[in-house]
Amino acid sequence: MGRFWHPFGQLYESDTNPVVFVRGEGIWVYDDTGRRYLDATAALWYANVGHGRAEIADAIAAQARELAGYSTFGTFSNRPAEELAEFLSARSPMPESEVFFVSGGGDAVETAVKLARRYFSLVGQPERTVLISRTNGYHGTWGFGTSLGGIPANRTGFGELIPTTVQVPWDDVEAVEAAIVANGPERVAAVIAEPVIGAGGVYPPPPGYFEALGATCRRHGVLLIVDSVICGFGRLGTWFGIERLGVEPDLITFAKGVTSGYLPLGGVMVSGRVAAPFKQPGAPVFRHGPTYGGHPTCTAAGIANCRILEDEQILARGAVLEGELLARLRPLASSALVAEVRGGLGLLGAVELRSDLLAEHPDALARLARLALERGIIVRVLATSIALSPPLIIEPAEIGVIVEGLADALDALAAEL
Repeated sequence: MGRFWHPFGQLYESDTNPVVFVRGEGIWVYDDTGRRYLDATAALWYANVGHGRAEIADAIAAQARELAGYSTFGTFSNRPAEELAEFLSARSPMPESEVFFVSGGGDAVETAVKLARRYFSLVGQPERTVLISRTNGYHGTWGFGTSLGGIPANRTGFGELIPTTVQVPWDDVEAVEAAIVANGPERVAAVIAEPVIGAGGVYPPPPGYFEALGATCRRHGVLLIVDSVICGFGRLGTWFGIERLGVEPDLITFAKGVTSGYLPLGGVMVSGRVAAPFKQPGAPVFRHGPTYGGHPTCTAAGIANCRILEDEQILARGAVLEGELLARLRPLASSALVAEVRGGLGLLGAVELRSDLLAEHPDALARLARLALERGIIVRVLATSIALSPPLIIEPAEIGVIVEGLADALDALAAEL
């Protein structure tokens, strides 16, 4: 038995039944027995440019030889962090964006929420501390992220969570309005929402939802935080995903696809309006930030990855392939085990199993994922669904391989049950 305690892993199972990957190439990964698997999840929603890109590895190695790491607290900086911040700001959907780098998506959510609250403190409205999130939403597993998350299992067993958080149905913008009014607009700091809900089940927004959400936030002076940790860097076909939905947010969290997972990196895009009071001479220091924020080797990986996304025209493929993925998945809805197939906005899809089946067989999703793995297809288990989010470099024929393997796994599961 090993000593590695896996995130989101049952300790006994991960110790006794590990799958040890040793190499990746394109959309494929290989285990320590030499077996090849099609990575239909892009690892954890992040390997957007695929595995084994030498350009990113070379950029990492070159930077590590020159200046591997150094703090960016205070006035210290480095060239890769400055370059990547300029690159992202120039492509931001918000004017004059500032970029606050962190180590990952969970850090980004904590940072965005604290920035929102601190902003209101600086502009003379310190009572604005209430935060509104949505059911099914996923915003990491740190303090604020756990409290804002809309997946019940991720909130259970940790005791009292942050009390000034309010949750509303994910698809009901009128419920957002009601929550703002009920809590007092003068007390609400921000609403946080994913462009497409990811880990909570792959739910694209209803038509017009984000336009209406933006209007609601503006009407009450509430900040809109868009969590693009999963949806950014081409997953929806644009840099941050939200560009397709007709709204200009105040803050955007990002991570995952910014380096395609080659090194840990995340951040917050902060609109010029929100950044303004922090930029005044003599303004208080924003006393927040991780040790590795703006890490030179991690940001060098981000630069190399973002250049690949842009130069090789990979960025748009999330939108180009979204219809292909959904069209291939739709026939799976005819399975006696399947309740619904979802997708259509970005290279994301989900196959939900019937609720009565899951009630009778709580391990059905895990069994389905195991059967897919036996057929060389890696899928992700969510609460009631199997999720797909392959690397953006995948071709239509390879999407067909994923769906054929999943269809065969569904048939095998039906036979087992």
